[in-house]
Amino acid sequence: MPDDGEARWVHVGSLASLAEEGRRLVKVGRKQIVLFHGDKGVFACNNRCPHEGFPLMEGSLAEGCVLTCNWHNWKFDLDSGETLVGGDRLRRYPVQLRGDEIWLDVADPPPAARAAKALDSLRDSFRRHEYDRMAREISRLQRSGADPLDALRAAIGWTHDRLEFGTTHAHAAAPDWLALREGLAPEAPAALVPLVEVVGNLAWDTLREPAYPYAEGRAAYEPEALVEAVEQEDEARAVALLRGALAEGLAFRDLERPLATAALAHYQDFGHALIYVYKTGQLIDRLGPTVAEPLLLALMRSLVYASREDLIPEFRAYGGALADWDGKGRRPVEAADLTGLAVPQALARTLESSADTGALFDALLGAAAWQQLHFDLARQDRSDQPISQNVGWLDFTHAITFGNAVRVLCGRYPELWPSSLLQMACFLGRNARFVDPDLEVEEWAVEDPAAFFEAAFARLLDHGAPEYIVSCHLVKVLTAVREEVAAAPQAAWAPNLLAATRRFLESPLKRKHSLRTAYQAAAFTAIED
Repeated sequence: MPDDGEARWVHVGSLASLAEEGRRLVKVGRKQIVLFHGDKGVFACNNRCPHEGFPLMEGSLAEGCVLTCNWHNWKFDLDSGETLVGGDRLRRYPVQLRGDEIWLDVADPPPAARAAKALDSLRDSFRRHEYDRMAREISRLQRSGADPLDALRAAIGWTHDRLEFGTTHAHAAAPDWLALREGLAPEAPAALVPLVEVVGNLAWDTLREPAYPYAEGRAAYEPEALVEAVEQEDEARAVALLRGALAEGLAFRDLERPLATAALAHYQDFGHALIYVYKTGQLIDRLGPTVAEPLLLALMRSLVYASREDLIPEFRAYGGALADWDGKGRRPVEAADLTGLAVPQALARTLESSADTGALFDALLGAAAWQQLHFDLARQDRSDQPISQNVGWLDFTHAITFGNAVRVLCGRYPELWPSSLLQMACFLGRNARFVDPDLEVEEWAVEDPAAFFEAAFARLLDHGAPEYIVSCHLVKVLTAVREEVAAAPQAAWAPNLLAATRRFLESPLKRKHSLRTAYQAAAFTAIED
């Protein structure tokens, strides 16, 4: 069937017979079209309701030509084309009366028009976060012949200035979802899942959020000035410098070093800052330069607003340890040397082995893997405890995803090893209190890593997690582990890391703590008086 927009008229019967019947279903190729004879004339529309596909042939037609789908009460004005109740538009077909004969134009709009309509409708689906509608519109976009990744590019543009604190897990998980999609046939229904997950996550993160505009103007770009602007939490200055860099034609890789430097200036945001730098670069690589500005603006905002944990008592030893780093510590180190230590001790032990950053990274990552494998699950279920004792799976998995970003970015910029490795030690010191060293872990061993990854990634396509933050961490952790094992398949830590990942994927992840929240709220308000 031609799709160039040229009219394609087909005869569908007589007006007299339609007036007698009231409605009629006709089939033209694969199209099912229902004709209605109403008080304003003859109307034709898709037989399938755009909500869930129920047949509108069984709907109710009221005066004024308002058609109701009786399954979920969606209502369509067949005269104006407006959807009165519901969230999607119903396709209508032009009607001509040639004497007593009814003719329909069943031609499809040109591909560009179909793609534009799909994107417009996709954006409209954000208002109520209609996940199923998002899937339909991305499918329509692809069927129009357009690049389905345009849905992601558009969504990034629509949402970047509605993120009060910048980059979110939606951006960080996006390149991992896209990597998962690459192993699927483009036309397969499963190939929609990664796209809808990212777009839906962006829609959720900005649901009912107002715009938070970025400062206008630009300044001559200087890498040191960019790092200093982030340090001073001066978003306007940081954004001006970023705009100046983009105006000079600089790409993400030209900015990555100062961005990573700013992300590591503090032990901040529980490792998110560096992970976001790493993943923003990957996402720009996958989607192209058109998304560079919105993604970098969001990243800049997230760096400016990142919490700085090294300024709180628990991690205050970090600053002194960084000042003491001289790269001369030659004491051999293994993962076992770094488990069970509090933060100050973990930092001190790290300094003792600072001369060999490769061996130290392996030991730190190995210790993080051992801790995750031995996480005491009972700790995430406790209710009557102070906020400082709140812990869950994500406290442990962040040490792994942070380590993954460390290996890649420090490989490019070796001057970042001291802060990166000491921050990995901070993770270990914090999590040391929440492990069970006597836990039996043999059941989690992974005998065939390739088969394990294949099955685990396949399950992600139907993960069933209602919260995006959960599915984000599933795909991020699994991707980071695969990257680390691929980079060092014979590493001593690889078996523990694989087993820890399997245990994480197959164990409960408690996200809502109703009783804990009540206890902690009562304790907090009790000391306010």
